[in-house]
Parts: sequence; structure tokens; C-alpha cells
Amino acid sequence: MNAYLVSVATFAALNVILALGLNLISGLCGQISLGHAAFYGIGAYATALSAVSGVPFGLALLIGALAAGVAGVITGIASLRVREDFLAIVTMGVGFVFLGVVRKAPWFGAEMGISKIPAAPLDKTGLAVLAIVLALAFIAFSLHVGRSWMGESFRAVAQDEDAARTIGLDVSGSKLAAFLIGTSAAGLAGGLYAYLTQLVVPDTFGFVQSVTVLAMVVIGGIGSTWGVVAGAVLLTLMPELFRFINDYKLLVYGGLLLLVMRLSPGGLAGLLVRRRR
Repeated sequence: MNAYLVSVATFAALNVILALGLNLISGLCGQISLGHAAFYGIGAYATALSAVSGVPFGLALLIGALAAGVAGVITGIASLRVREDFLAIVTMGVGFVFLGVVRKAPWFGAEMGISKIPAAPLDKTGLAVLAIVLALAFIAFSLHVGRSWMGESFRAVAQDEDAARTIGLDVSGSKLAAFLIGTSAAGLAGGLYAYLTQLVVPDTFGFVQSVTVLAMVVIGGIGSTWGVVAGAVLLTLMPELFRFINDYKLLVYGGLLLLVMRLSPGGLAGLLVRRRR
């Protein structure tokens, strides 16, 4: 198979996992996060350090997912008493703290990052297949959560925390569960990224990446699993089909967000629902 197509398919699968993880936090549970790339980076760095230390492939990926999940729970605990704009600022701060640490600490390679990551036991095509299988598994999991009691709890918290607490829902537990699942997914995607590129550097996990993932969720349709998948695939393919976008990502994605908010607040999923009606 063409190496370029394999690479694009792999990154599309990673973005689907990333976007669905953020959708659980922000779309279902209503917790605004502007630092999702930090958990992507935590997973990548934890996996890279584990791999360099000789940890087997599968265990290294698990360590990356767990490290990001733990960081997500800590962020969730720190965010329990704040909402909306203040929550967005807290999560944005987590992203800046992460970048500050990995850029200055020699243990993380500072600005040079971590290179010479051992190759995965799979070739590029094998990694692509694994990423796609994991993306499909997370799609199925997201659909299941959306129909389950957990999804109903998330939606109740998103609609009105006080009312949810009044009827006996564990609001804090729901928030922490959303952060745990969403950030663990980001960490898993980060681990696959580390093995795919065999290099992790701080700039990959900056604020632009967080905005990009958020744009995938909003443009696809926040709260909609299939809409978010479509948004992730679309925004992965756009820079490949239109190369000039790479130099103006924030401008293009910002413009798309404005158009979506003005013309179709429900994103692509909302537009499709209206056309069916």
C-alpha cells in the first residue's frame, strides 16, 4: 500500500480517538477543555520514555494511556469547583504547564524532545491497522456510553449541575469519569504517535493542537459521535488536499468555527439532521 496513504489513514485514526475523547469531556459532560493536546503529549512522552527504557510495546502504550488518565483525573479534581470560562482557563493552563516542564527538563529532552524511540514490532501498515481498529473500538465505546446510564449522567451534568445533584447524581464522579476516559484515550493516541514518528517534541502538543482537536469536535457536531468522527477525518484530510492550509491553520479553522456557529451550531451532524427533517 502507498506509504503516504498509510500515514494519512493512521493520523486520521489518531485524530478520531483524540476528538472522541474530547467529545466525552466537552460534548457529553459539558466540561470545556482547551488543553487536550497536553494529555496527548503526556501519553506520547510516557510511552517514549518507557520504550527507550526497554518496556515492551503493548505495556508502553498502556503506561502512556494510564499516565494521561491520571493527569486527567488530577485536572478534573482541580476543576471541580470551577465552571465554563474558568474551567477553560484551568485546562488551558494545564497545557502551558506541560509545555513548560517538557521544554525545560533535560529528562524529557528539553526543546529537542525524545528521539531514537525503538521501532514498534509492527511496520507502518501494521501500526495503521492497529490505530484504525482502536479508533473503531472507541467509536463503538462512545456510542455505547451515549446510550448508557453513564451517558445520561453526563448529559444531566452538562445541562444543569445543581439539578443533577438534587436528583442524587454524583456530579463530581461523573466529571472525573469523563476526564479519565477522555484523557486516557488521548494518551493512547499519543503513545501510537510516538511509535509512529519515533520522535516526540514539545511543539507537537501545543495550543494549536488543542484548538485543532476542539475544531474537529465543534465542526463535526459537539455531542454527536458520528459527527465528531466526520469532523476529525475532514480536518485531517484538508491540509493534505489543500497544502496552503498548513501555513494558516488557526486562521482557516477559526473561520470554519465562525461559519459553523453562525450557520449550523450543531455542526455537520446538526446540518444532516435538519436536512433529513
